[in-house]
Amino acid sequence: MAEEKNKDIESSVESSEEMLSEEAVEESAVESTEDSVDDRAETLRPKSANLKQQGDDDPHWYVVHTYSGYEDKVVRDIQNTIRSRHLEDQMFDVTVPVETVIEDVRDKNGNIVKNKKGIAEKKTKTRKKFPGYVLVHMIKNDVTWYVVRNSLGVTGFVGPGSEPVPLTDIELLKLGIKVEGLSIDVEPGDHVRVVAGEWENFEGVVKTVNNSKRTVIIPFEMSGGRLTDVEIDIDVVQKIEE
Repeated sequence: MAEEKNKDIESSVESSEEMLSEEAVEESAVESTEDSVDDRAETLRPKSANLKQQGDDDPHWYVVHTYSGYEDKVVRDIQNTIRSRHLEDQMFDVTVPVETVIEDVRDKNGNIVKNKKGIAEKKTKTRKKFPGYVLVHMIKNDVTWYVVRNSLGVTGFVGPGSEPVPLTDIELLKLGIKVEGLSIDVEPGDHVRVVAGEWENFEGVVKTVNNSKRTVIIPFEMSGGRLTDVEIDIDVVQKIEE
């Protein structure tokens, strides 16, 4: 009888220990889950404003995609935010690439207007070079990314997965943005290609180099097969490796 009572007590103790063990496991799981949630919350928690975070310290030009017709509004919105949040040390310029074109003057019926000599009248007009795009010169970090990405009319940065990718010097030249300090090692006799401007994609051999003006003279073949010397900015010339 005593033995049976002892067995009952031992069974009861083992059961209690199992229950306590299960409770400990559950508590540990809860604590682990809470820690995980806390870690994720810390990751998702908004960063403090005006701190340079998760970016490099060098400014670059980035391309931002906008809704059609919102380009100028996006520029004004970002400029206002830069001033209001005092981000002038992180965001330096925002612009819409434009170009000047010469068009025929037309009347209300769409007919070309001509002067007394029968020559079509012309007008100079400025138009967006790439409708739907804005360029931003900035240091990429959490703050600047947020300012641009959350401006009204912006759909995202141009890049893989909307990750901002800086423009190269050559791409900037094609957009008409002067690249300071760009050095291209070109010498007379080098075979080169023009990468921007009215002579874009023309190839030739450098005849002379003017270091003070940062220009080169390249003979280009014109209609009729004749060669004409053309002066080109060194910054838009790319050497072709043989």
